[in-house]
Amino acid sequence: MTGAGRSVLDADDNIIVLADTFPLSSAIDSCESIISQADSFLLGEIETDYGLVRASIMTQLACPEGYSYPAGAVIDSVCLLMYYSSWVGDGYSPLAINVYLMDRATFSYNKSYPTNLNVSDFCSRDKSVLTNHRIIAAHEKFDSIQNSAGNYVPMVRLRLNDDFVNMFSAIRSFETQEKFNQQFKGLLLESSFGSSTMLNVSDIALGVFYHFSYSKAGRDTVVNDMKAFYANSEVRTVNHIKYTDKSEWVDNLQKDSATYNYIVAPAGVYTRMEFPMEQIVDSMCAKLAIDTLPDGTIRYKRPYVNLAQLKVQVTNVFSGTASSLKRNDWLQPAAYMLLVKESSMARFFDNKELPSDTCALLSSLQQGVDEQGNTIYYYSYDLEDFLTNQLRQDSLEAVLKMMLVPVTVSTGTSNANASAVVTSVKQQQTLSATQIRSASNGMNLKLVYSGF
Repeated sequence: MTGAGRSVLDADDNIIVLADTFPLSSAIDSCESIISQADSFLLGEIETDYGLVRASIMTQLACPEGYSYPAGAVIDSVCLLMYYSSWVGDGYSPLAINVYLMDRATFSYNKSYPTNLNVSDFCSRDKSVLTNHRIIAAHEKFDSIQNSAGNYVPMVRLRLNDDFVNMFSAIRSFETQEKFNQQFKGLLLESSFGSSTMLNVSDIALGVFYHFSYSKAGRDTVVNDMKAFYANSEVRTVNHIKYTDKSEWVDNLQKDSATYNYIVAPAGVYTRMEFPMEQIVDSMCAKLAIDTLPDGTIRYKRPYVNLAQLKVQVTNVFSGTASSLKRNDWLQPAAYMLLVKESSMARFFDNKELPSDTCALLSSLQQGVDEQGNTIYYYSYDLEDFLTNQLRQDSLEAVLKMMLVPVTVSTGTSNANASAVVTSVKQQQTLSATQIRSASNGMNLKLVYSGF
């Protein structure tokens, strides 16, 4: 008599546990741009299966507030130092880099800028400030330096011309960043030749080389020194990113939507997941009804979602050797994927929010095995608290629309238990392409829920 205990309970006290499966739908969506707030920046041009993409960098430089050159200092030369952590494409293909003054306008520190901003609003491109055009190959280590760990850090040294040296030499007062920005608005870095390489630029600095002399013990001594001006977190650096024929290749991806969906960064191409909330609620209510009052009102148990896991399977992870890489294999799936409510997406990134059970959930790319023992890759989302929260809303959307967005994640250490915690989530600005199974290709939402 396994049901004896429950049979004597009042209907209000009885706990109901149920399971159900609901169909999902998915589709590709595309926006014109993303917010430029990356930790590394793209520079160059590269042809991919998702269109030709070209990227340039506009950056301010941090003012060393309170600094002054030594008395009598003479500036001899100025070099732009550009460090890159990696690249995609052909590391031996030539890439020409050019640099211009931002001579029309500069950035506001407190304003967000999109990746499709109009470069001409900030820079006339009147003439290059380089002594000579610089052609590099990403794989070369001509300018590279060795760090404390003994590893080579790829760097490009760009010598700026005499006109720039004279202009920058005239700036002798470094009172505030605001005054410095009025005298020096920033620099534009872009490629002028080459369509096979894209650099991931990690750091930019301006090295000002100068000398001064002083008298010691009746003898004149000449000192050579360098002052660095950095493009750091105290100033704004913005990536301008342009895809050619974007609408055309997005339309081509749509034709494949019965089998696959795509998320492409930094193109702003996402996949929208649709959850049938009205259908879920109707099904729950039908099974969690307690009784009907004399006035016809139906009483329900309060629903709780106990188990709801969404697995988004990734189908384009490259597992071959470096020598077998093809053009599209450069674009691998995103390391992190955010599942965020479409209605909250703009606010989430504008306000630099963190994942929460009310708005967005984060997953890293994971590896596992399917029922046949085959290796699979996927993003996994535990939706129990999120869906329970949605069921508590006064006005429930008939269809809840959520976006899969590739992101970069920064972590820190919790003071409470020394565990890693997420400290920032930004739209991914490095190149990636993620092919996933569409919802119509065998993806359902399985729920275990209860009523109290």
